[in-house]
Amino acid sequence: MIIGITGSSGAGKSTVCEILKNEYHVKVINADKIAKELSKKGTLYLLEIVEKFGEEILLENEELNRKKLANIIYHNEEKRNQLNECTFKYIRKEIETQIQEHKEELIAIDVPLLFEANLQNICNTTIAVIAKNKEAQIARIMERDNIDKIHAQARLNAQHPNEFYTSRCEFVITNDNEIADIEKQIEEILNVIKSK
Repeated sequence: MIIGITGSSGAGKSTVCEILKNEYHVKVINADKIAKELSKKGTLYLLEIVEKFGEEILLENEELNRKKLANIIYHNEEKRNQLNECTFKYIRKEIETQIQEHKEELIAIDVPLLFEANLQNICNTTIAVIAKNKEAQIARIMERDNIDKIHAQARLNAQHPNEFYTSRCEFVITNDNEIADIEKQIEEILNVIKSK
């Protein structure tokens, strides 16, 4: 059983995945972590990114300057689409490899761009994680990425609204309250999934 988990930045996907992993022993595959691993110095993925964006997106040690790349793509839709196109093929391949390695388990794939990458096609069900409190969402992005409010707002503005996710996913988790509330929502969803 493969559960696709998606939603905009700062919505709380990581919180949901931590609960799934720690309380329900779900194998979590995180697309952002895969992207970080795949973009290390000397990888094919990094070489392709440099080909598209130039060597100015590298640090002095030739590692990827993530902040610089993020600033480019969150302010330029064409560049964002170029990066996504390049990223999807590498991430999809790695996710599929990891699924094969754990195919007997309950698996959750945490993919912000689940639908854009067409990865919903490999999922048995999908969960949208949303935050209705935008200020809290922006605060989470600021804290997680160590950026100011203007940059956090720009990242959020470059992403889909909640309706994009809620209209496409089978289940929705709203992350605006206490952890206990999120745990209750997860329990209810898993009960429905298991009953199927």
